[in-house]
Amino acid sequence: MKLKLKHVSIGLVVLMLLLSIGYHWFVPKKLQTAPEVNFSIVDGRSLSLEQLRGRPVLVAFWATTCESCIKEMPHLIELYHDLSPRGLEIIGVAMAYDPPNQVMEMRQRKQIPYPVALDMQGKVASAFGDVRLTPTTFLIDSQGQVVIQKTGMLNMTRIRHELQSMLPASPGE
Repeated sequence: MKLKLKHVSIGLVVLMLLLSIGYHWFVPKKLQTAPEVNFSIVDGRSLSLEQLRGRPVLVAFWATTCESCIKEMPHLIELYHDLSPRGLEIIGVAMAYDPPNQVMEMRQRKQIPYPVALDMQGKVASAFGDVRLTPTTFLIDSQGQVVIQKTGMLNMTRIRHELQSMLPASPGE
């Protein structure tokens, strides 16, 4: 009985160690300030976070093979339509492993209105703390501070509430 309990204890310690290593490997480092990066937008433009200073930006890392990303897209599109007139910018960043033709097809099929960037060398993902999992999203305030960093699907109510407090009131409010 003691030997069995010892094996279970060792197994739990190993499991905890592996979970900790996995967490640190897959979850990006917590950022306080957004990195200075340039996005290569699929329409040929280059866009930097510096250009967007003064307004909130949602940077959403995604992949065409990520079911959660695809499920979240309509919510991001709705958010963009509702709040971009008040100053919100959303940038979708396709992961380096995602073939550009699939990204372009998904962008067109889902009618994504916000800029979509290709991160072919993974430089943007690296600058954002080495993003490996999708969806991973960063909400950056107008001063360039990371307010929310989330791996997994967003709580859209929370994001909308945060953004409402960052944006000027819309006419009629």
